[in-house]
Amino acid sequence: MSQVFQMELAGRLLKAEIGKVAEQANGAVWISYGDTTLLSTATASDKPREGIDFFPLSVDYEEKMYSVGKIPGSFLKREGRPSENAVLTARCIDRPMRPLFPKDYRNDVSIVNTVLSVDQDCAPEILAMVGSSIAVSISDIPFAGPVGAVSVGLVDGELVINPTAEQRRKSDLDLTVASTAEKVVMIEAGANEVPEEKMIEAIFFGHEANQKIVAFINEIVRAVGKPKHAYEEQVVPEDVFEALKQICPPQQMEEVVFTDVKQVREERINQLTDEFKAYIEQLPEEEQEHMAKYVDEAIYQYQKKTVRKMIKEDGKRPDGRQLTEIRPLSAEVDVLPRVHGSGLFKRGQTQVLTVATLGALSERQILDSLDENVDSKRYIHQYNFPSYSVGETKPSRGPGRREIGHGALAERALVPVLPSEEEFPYTIRAVSEVLSSNGSTSQGSICASTLALMAAGVPIKAPVAGISCGLVTGDTDDDFILLTDIQGLEDFFGDMDFKVAGTHKGITAIQMDIKVQGLTRPIIEQAIARTKEAREYILNEVMAPVIAEPREHLSEYAPKIFQTKISVAKIGEVVGPKGKTINKIIDETGVKIDIEEDGNVYVLGNNEAMCRQAIKTIETIAKEIQMDEIYNAKVVRLAKFGAFVELLPGKDALLHLSEISYEYVKDVEDVLHEGDEIMVKVIGIDDQGKVKVSRKALLPPPEDGDRSQGRGPRRPHEHREG
Repeated sequence: MSQVFQMELAGRLLKAEIGKVAEQANGAVWISYGDTTLLSTATASDKPREGIDFFPLSVDYEEKMYSVGKIPGSFLKREGRPSENAVLTARCIDRPMRPLFPKDYRNDVSIVNTVLSVDQDCAPEILAMVGSSIAVSISDIPFAGPVGAVSVGLVDGELVINPTAEQRRKSDLDLTVASTAEKVVMIEAGANEVPEEKMIEAIFFGHEANQKIVAFINEIVRAVGKPKHAYEEQVVPEDVFEALKQICPPQQMEEVVFTDVKQVREERINQLTDEFKAYIEQLPEEEQEHMAKYVDEAIYQYQKKTVRKMIKEDGKRPDGRQLTEIRPLSAEVDVLPRVHGSGLFKRGQTQVLTVATLGALSERQILDSLDENVDSKRYIHQYNFPSYSVGETKPSRGPGRREIGHGALAERALVPVLPSEEEFPYTIRAVSEVLSSNGSTSQGSICASTLALMAAGVPIKAPVAGISCGLVTGDTDDDFILLTDIQGLEDFFGDMDFKVAGTHKGITAIQMDIKVQGLTRPIIEQAIARTKEAREYILNEVMAPVIAEPREHLSEYAPKIFQTKISVAKIGEVVGPKGKTINKIIDETGVKIDIEEDGNVYVLGNNEAMCRQAIKTIETIAKEIQMDEIYNAKVVRLAKFGAFVELLPGKDALLHLSEISYEYVKDVEDVLHEGDEIMVKVIGIDDQGKVKVSRKALLPPPEDGDRSQGRGPRRPHEHREG
């Protein structure tokens, strides 16, 4: 017997039905918001997975095209690999929930959200976050939730919870906030240079709305929730730590991790691991079996405890920096000779190369999306993280979820400063190649991409820089330390990776990952202030001296785009039957031509003269033929009664025998041949659009008495003999 729970959220009905479907999952909810409907399920394995040192959580967000009445566009006509939006949504579900599971839980957990129906005014992505929280909360899986989630828009200066499709189109902010009853656990934002103060207000505006959702989920849990099951705790015995400290006392462990060179630290850790294993091998067999399986976990936890103590109690960072100090920075442009634009940005051992490429608008990325308002994008940002960047030897298998997420974050950070399609009619692709990684590569890619775009001559409104802020917490909410520009080790052993990108004017993107069960307002406010200070430094002191603004001219290797607009009614004439006319222009000039439905025409090519010739031809074809206009026409066909001449590509006119000459013309072939070019004047256009022209009208009339008998019109004073 199913049970239904409902609440009002931002003026729409949120309804959760438990027990309707998927009864064999540990937890399942049939959830709807407006007409958007999803099935969210959570399932856990009975036993922990052997031989792992992490929590094996998988989150899926399945977009079903039938939910918006579409048939998939693939050859197989079925949904294939997850779209970029599906991957990003799954990450948004994962990030706030993962810290709320027990840290030593090793059972496989699978959260699956299936989109069944979509109301464009009620975003399925937000509903999936709420549905996932309900499914896990009512299940027997250990979880310290629930979590509420909303989106926040900024429409005409006003903050809006879960904006409608129309409001999203006008919004200057696309913010997702997830919260527990007390704290914020996830922030994801894209913004049109929103000031820091307004962003903080928006975050806690969303946090307040989340409290109602958390209360709603708690009501469901009280009614239908299952008792949480016991699990095998993964705790390193104290005697293992004591043995490790015999090999490496705390002071020596500080020396092991205290270095700004990642490879040196890893070499020291490997040496310590070998020493610890050798120590264990000398123990009695029973003790060996007891300790051997904890070696890696013990060293990991020892490192973590040491790094956190150094930072928290001693104010020392592993690489010797001050808490607000940024690693050494450098920037370059034009590092590649033939590409359209390139930028190289380095922060410590993190190094990112971005290459910008410009193309025709027809090369924009087509999206098979559930959002009816988003079917393509003209700015494409991709991020690659090869194994050599961290000194590993894994084979390349294409981008994973992390790479897709980092590319999307950089894309989101730069979209607000891009020129409009009307200002800059190009498709823009930026590819960030991580050459070396020791933390915060996503923010490095934002800086490198800004350099590459400006070097390519893309007229961005303002440069964008990104920086990450870390956190180490103590025993109370007020006991914390923030770290500007965290490196890999601080990210690994710290509690937060708070990434913020923006311009001098304001924020363009935020992404927050945490390992603790939420952040307080003071932490968020101070983190945003800290990142603003660092961002200003990067923009002013590192990027501006290299390239302060976009170049006035595109690279000589970039294609040139020329634009014109024609009447929509003339598009067919420009294209011609079966594309004959437009293909002829392309063949003659070597350009690429894109014609939009609204009559905008874009001509792209590397040869400016050929581009201008193509534009002129198109404008000529689209021009209305008027009476008395004169054309340089080409004879295309002969007939007994005259000739057909081409005034414009695809536009022929009749030149009658009587209009060829004042002289009598018995046979048109005596005067004209196919391929001849002659000047003619329009003398008639009938109701069907058929055009008549005259060559004779442009010839000087013969003097009286010199005119031969012909078919030309008589003048009043003329007469014919005989």
